[in-house]
Amino acid sequence: MAAPEPPPPAGDGAKPLSGLLSGIAQATYHGKAGITEELLRGQLYPEAAPEEFRALRAKMGGLLQSIASADMDLNQLEAFLTAQTKKQGGITADQAAVIAKFWKNHRIKIHESLINQSRWDNVLKNMNWRVDLKSQSRHIDQINTPVAIVEMELGKNGQWQLDVSGLWDPKSRSCEGACSHGLWTLCLLWTEESEFLCLEFDEAKVSQMLKKLSEIEESMTLLTQTT
Repeated sequence: MAAPEPPPPAGDGAKPLSGLLSGIAQATYHGKAGITEELLRGQLYPEAAPEEFRALRAKMGGLLQSIASADMDLNQLEAFLTAQTKKQGGITADQAAVIAKFWKNHRIKIHESLINQSRWDNVLKNMNWRVDLKSQSRHIDQINTPVAIVEMELGKNGQWQLDVSGLWDPKSRSCEGACSHGLWTLCLLWTEESEFLCLEFDEAKVSQMLKKLSEIEESMTLLTQTT
């Protein structure tokens, strides 16, 4: 006969559980190693025994991993959580409702984070170009010659930040999934940076670049046609 499941930690309500899911997502999908088990227990379940909280965290982390890896839509999520409520040692209906609400609010951000983790470098977010006349040059014969100006915006992979101070200002910072509990607030903040690169091409460099692009296109065509 299987051993009975341990009771849920004291204060097992919607707000602490939502905060726990946020903390798990931070540590697992957004690279915040500072979101430790001790921090989450102290902020969310201070009255729970360490082993009880560890079991709850492991269970919720496993469920969130299954949901995120499959990028479940609403129908898949409902079927999955319903099955979990019927399993021995599964979750309660109230816990399922909290998980469903959390995933609906954070699915896009978690999915984007998983995509970002698969990237090796920065990404090209935007590019503008125009043809202009050169007004300054070391050589007089190059003045008033046409040049192509290319401006590129390179986006760095975004990062999540955790604010548990309760002092975040919604007017100055965007906050995803704020969870108030007592005197503190658990808040997820998404930050993203960009770098800008400006290039200048004369007619010869433009011709050279177009030739290189043509060669790349031909190589890609040959590779895709290879059986």
